[in-house]
Amino acid sequence: MELTTLWFIIIAVLWTGYLVLEGFDFGVGMLLPIIGRGADARERDRNRRLVINTIGPVWDGNEVWLITAGGATFAAFPEWYASLFSGFYLPLLLILLALIVRGVAFEYRGKVSDPGWARWWDRAIIVGSWLPSILWGVAFANLVRGVDLDAQHDYVGGFWALLNPFALLGGLTTLTLFLTHGAVFLGLKSTGDVRERAMRLAKPFSVGALVVGGAWAVWAQVAYGTGWTWAAVAVAALALLGVVAAAWRVREGWAFVLSAVAIVAAVVLIFGSMYPDVMPATDPAHSLTVTNASSTHYTLVIMSWVAVVLTPVVLLYQGWTYWVFRKRLTAAAIPDPIGLSLRRTKV
Repeated sequence: MELTTLWFIIIAVLWTGYLVLEGFDFGVGMLLPIIGRGADARERDRNRRLVINTIGPVWDGNEVWLITAGGATFAAFPEWYASLFSGFYLPLLLILLALIVRGVAFEYRGKVSDPGWARWWDRAIIVGSWLPSILWGVAFANLVRGVDLDAQHDYVGGFWALLNPFALLGGLTTLTLFLTHGAVFLGLKSTGDVRERAMRLAKPFSVGALVVGGAWAVWAQVAYGTGWTWAAVAVAALALLGVVAAAWRVREGWAFVLSAVAIVAAVVLIFGSMYPDVMPATDPAHSLTVTNASSTHYTLVIMSWVAVVLTPVVLLYQGWTYWVFRKRLTAAAIPDPIGLSLRRTKV
């Protein structure tokens, strides 16, 4: 196997890790106001803190996959990186801003014990989860479809050209997949009312993911796929059918595993449909391929050795993190807020 193909596969694996792990983070954030309900302000705050705490120890580690995928793309395929980040500048900027605001919200929500303060940061978490969930699907769908590149591989289509029907359906696909993934993750990581609400929502969300995701996958396969990527479509369909069945039987463990399999299959379909292009163009003569977009052979060799040495260490560390924080959370174990007060202190 050529190193250019190997690094195309490695980047696909990095995106797979990011979308599987950050996918349930986004789902949890989007479901915060629905699942984090309560009879009064105190119970509502406790339930919302429980929801946030299910991803509290791992969300920032999950985002490392995105940084690594971007760095690997820059080093292995600089032409792809340049065309992608310049052509998709506005949607990627919106995603970046959403991720920043969302990360700040996780850290600052509990700094002050005030309902108004918490509400504003809750909104930041919600918006910072919804926006990337849609825009990542739009971006990847456009890569499958092909974009307007000129002879110098510069994107010339404009922002609104990215919001075509195929891409918008791709955005709805990632949205429904992440909502389902997040709901079953909450069911897996919580007890009591939060778990019951999460698994109730997982039922309609899983059906929605099956219908919307199935429609997009068939469209992508028929219009842009290759012969072998039908296998990815079949795996995704079977996995989503399994998620529906597991959700209705309240088997959150199986539902979570199968929703992760569905996301993996979707990434295989996306990258399999693109190859040997890394950024297909509407005019095939202008497409960026694994050959004309890659770094030098020497660079790829050095990167390969670094990946061989460091990747197992990173995987072991992240696996250990999930093992340490594997237990379910309960609202009764959430302590009272200890943040500062916004009220003036009398001197």
